[in-house]
Amino acid sequence: MLSTDNRTTPAPAPAPIQVLARHAATSTASSLAELAQATRRVWTGAAAQRATPLDLAARGARWWTSMTDRRQPAWHLPHRTVLSTPFAHVHDFSPAGAGDDVIATLVLPPQAGHSSHVVDFAPGQSQLTVLLEAGLTSLYAMEWRAATRETRDVTVTDYLDVIDRAVEHAGGRVNLVGDCQGGWLAAIYASLHPEKVNTLTLAGAPIDFHAGDSLIAASTTFLTGSLGMAPYRTLVALNGGNMSGRAVLSNFILMQPQTELGRQLALFENVDDPEHVERYRVFEDWFKHTQDIPGAFYLWLVEHLFSGNELIQGRLVVDGRRADLRAITCPLFLLAGARDHITPPAQLFAAADAVGTAPEDVVRRTSAGGHLGLFTGRQALTEDWPVLMADVRARSGR
Repeated sequence: MLSTDNRTTPAPAPAPIQVLARHAATSTASSLAELAQATRRVWTGAAAQRATPLDLAARGARWWTSMTDRRQPAWHLPHRTVLSTPFAHVHDFSPAGAGDDVIATLVLPPQAGHSSHVVDFAPGQSQLTVLLEAGLTSLYAMEWRAATRETRDVTVTDYLDVIDRAVEHAGGRVNLVGDCQGGWLAAIYASLHPEKVNTLTLAGAPIDFHAGDSLIAASTTFLTGSLGMAPYRTLVALNGGNMSGRAVLSNFILMQPQTELGRQLALFENVDDPEHVERYRVFEDWFKHTQDIPGAFYLWLVEHLFSGNELIQGRLVVDGRRADLRAITCPLFLLAGARDHITPPAQLFAAADAVGTAPEDVVRRTSAGGHLGLFTGRQALTEDWPVLMADVRARSGR
């Protein structure tokens, strides 16, 4: 019998230099367009209000004050610290009087030069609140601490160890939730300790680091292909043995400079609107408050994950043990952002075919927003996370 295969061969991925050149052209054009549009709006508004040069100068002063008034991020939900190391805290967010009828949940926030408070971003914009409201009332979250000279030699082994200690504290088996870089860390832990993971939820997490049209993958491949690890080792050495959080922030901004420009111009236009200024301040307090990453850990992840892509290839070895994704057989929940330029959906959804979980126990969901929107966006927090976490809760009775 003849059979017909209607599948088409996927087009080859563009060369890294093509991705970088296309991005440079696109971001430059977008930035210039953003600047031109904002300039027209400002001058049109000034003319309509008959603003004088003195009025514009006063507005500029208010804009500068709002732009530079930064505060340190903080947790909004009540919690207690149950475990502390020089590089990480474990916080218990379980409400008072919570029963023991539900398997505990442990959240691993992103570890990318920003504070972990993004999972409890603001009242009304809190991923942790959504989990509690879904009935996951035995709730823990890691807080990755800023690297210091004393913690510059912290390795992936140390991170996996503190996760394991948190799991043991929470009862020995948990629902593991990993956001962004916390996601690949969660996947590695689950592959090494599958018996301790009841469900695994990954959001905006790179698993196949080279999939999709990724600027990060293109730049890493280009640099390591040309110069090896030397550029990254130099960055770490220049910062006393740690990767600078400010350097990571600069890289994020350079990926989409039009977004940063648009945010600052929007502040200038709306500097007299208290609600707009407050929304701006809350985001900037988190986004611009950077923290360094342990140098040894950073260099390891660049070499083995961002460059080597060893996790999806089944070649990743941690302390003599292979992190085999096929060892993961628990229910798997994947949440990607349709407009995620940090982690294209393909990088996350590759996990579905790599794990040992039965296909009927794999849930893929795509939110409409971008990367940060997965953790702080109102749509993700009201439409996506509640659905996924309700399913996790249904699988978490004791």
